[in-house]
Amino acid sequence: MGKRSGKKSELLLSPISGHPSPISTSAEATSSAKGAGFKNVKKKTGSRLWMRFDRTGQSEILGCDKSMIIRQTGIPVRDLRVLGPIFSQSSNIIARDKAIVINLENIRAIVNGEEILILDPLCQEVLPFIDQLRQHVPSNTNTGADDGQNQAAESPSQAEHELPFEFKVLEIALEVVCSSLGSNVTDLERDAYPVLDELAKNVSTKNLERVRGLKSILTRLFARIQKVRDEIQHLLDDNEDMSNFYLTRKQIQNQQCDASMVSNTLSIVPAGANSRRLNSKRYQRGTGSIATSIYSYNDVEDLEMLLESYFKQLDLIRNRILSVREYIDDTEDYVNIRLGHKRNQLIQLQLILIMASFAYALDVLICGFFSMNIKVSLYSTQNLFGPFVGGFLSASMLIFLSLLAYAKWNNLVDL
Repeated sequence: MGKRSGKKSELLLSPISGHPSPISTSAEATSSAKGAGFKNVKKKTGSRLWMRFDRTGQSEILGCDKSMIIRQTGIPVRDLRVLGPIFSQSSNIIARDKAIVINLENIRAIVNGEEILILDPLCQEVLPFIDQLRQHVPSNTNTGADDGQNQAAESPSQAEHELPFEFKVLEIALEVVCSSLGSNVTDLERDAYPVLDELAKNVSTKNLERVRGLKSILTRLFARIQKVRDEIQHLLDDNEDMSNFYLTRKQIQNQQCDASMVSNTLSIVPAGANSRRLNSKRYQRGTGSIATSIYSYNDVEDLEMLLESYFKQLDLIRNRILSVREYIDDTEDYVNIRLGHKRNQLIQLQLILIMASFAYALDVLICGFFSMNIKVSLYSTQNLFGPFVGGFLSASMLIFLSLLAYAKWNNLVDL
């Protein structure tokens, strides 16, 4: 990506200096992009807004279409679709021969050993990632292909411990994503616990609606965390995939192999078959030693340690959100127990009223019998109405108490 055609320079919208001046003034950048005619370019050619950020800290905003991105990065079209709107809710980290495709939350970028192309750099969710790049990628870095080869040859121990550019970008992306997810979980915890405590005290429609909203937020947030965690776990389970992430190492090895081929070709002299066989054997040993002089191809310890650290961090965030889910489940169980207790109390009250109605119905029956126009000798008996009515009331009360005692004996009511 070191060579850029004239078409690319024509689509240049807004160069941004590589110094750590933050790109927080997104409104100014947006207005400058609009002033340069970005909307018209996008409508006519289908280009999108990208930021080019190289390993020296220099950056510029570009309007590029798919064909230009594919030509510059060398990735297939199917990988570029990962950065499209269809896969915007997924998490993917894909390593190819010349580039790494990153799609984590709102960070969608293409990284190679020299620079990174960031999609939609003026989006508010992408600005923290760009700020972190400006802070952690030094602007005075002077690392070319030849310089990297010389540094690796002169001080291999220092080259082993220093992360290459693509790993720094991947680390910053994971750090921003984990920080964003952790912040979202912190906000969820701050909002969830008071609402759940209020629901435990007062079961109302308003509190239930607030808890339902919290559960929806929790479900979406948990799915986002799980997607990033699963992608990192998928990479950790395959050493071959992790070895493809070493773009700088592969570039240095290819350059050393090419230099060795040139030197061995020049060293061949017409001295007979024996000298040719000697030179060929020497070439095989030389290329083999060069390929393993700095790194082993299956040595993925640096990337493995990097991914494991963020995998553990995502595990902690996942455990925090699982704790909130467990607290919600416990609160719902407590509310259900309280509602079940209230329901049982209503059933007991209904049972008591049914028994009282049955006892009172006997008095109503007697009153209805004597209210009929039937001649009974009791009508002519003096001083009988009071004892008669009192006796039936007492009998009804006795029946009611008997039914209540029976219900109490069989644990049908709790008095």
